[in-house]
Amino acid sequence: MNVSRGFLHITYKLYHHLDLVDGERKSHCLNVFLSVMKYAWKKNGYKAGLRHETIHKDTGLCRTTIKSCLETLNKLNIVKSVRGRSGKTYLVNETFLRAEKLYEPTQIAVKPTQDSRFTATLEETISINNIGKIVKSFAGDTQKILDELSKLPLEELKSETVNVYLCKQAIQLKEDKERESKATYVSGDKILSALSRIKKQANPRYREKVEYNKRNGIKPWENKK
Repeated sequence: MNVSRGFLHITYKLYHHLDLVDGERKSHCLNVFLSVMKYAWKKNGYKAGLRHETIHKDTGLCRTTIKSCLETLNKLNIVKSVRGRSGKTYLVNETFLRAEKLYEPTQIAVKPTQDSRFTATLEETISINNIGKIVKSFAGDTQKILDELSKLPLEELKSETVNVYLCKQAIQLKEDKERESKATYVSGDKILSALSRIKKQANPRYREKVEYNKRNGIKPWENKK
């Protein structure tokens, strides 16, 4: 059985998408992703059942770091984790990959011809929508990204397949802003006036005075004229 593997092209779309992760953590996430890709072959639908021990042997990272990186990759919709009876299965988002082909050892140096079956996948990978541009432009500033994303149409945010986690947060922010814009606020003076009236009405002496005026037909507002 031929177990040779052709070149796997990981696009820069993945690298820039990981700009959402700061510092050394980005390199750790990329290292863990490469370990997952070592076992997630195209013929298996880029899916592989792995244990943290296997990734630890590949990367040299501690299990705590590996777990944290896998959680980050899952939140960024790069690698989806599915829990099973014998461990977890990891499914790689093909949006960040270019087509993979198998080669015979003697064909490695031969320039492959373009395969029309992969054209759509390549074009989809290269294109960057409005959401991708915003994420890339404000990488490292999550709040700014969410503010800009919340300005996009709701349908565009819901149809996103890459930055799903950020879009969900942006949708929530967008809904919060709409509710706030429709809210009716009472002025501070009215609130203070109402509180003062309640306080006065709760005073026993004030209530006695009101009852006295009613019994004697006294109308204080007429005396002020």
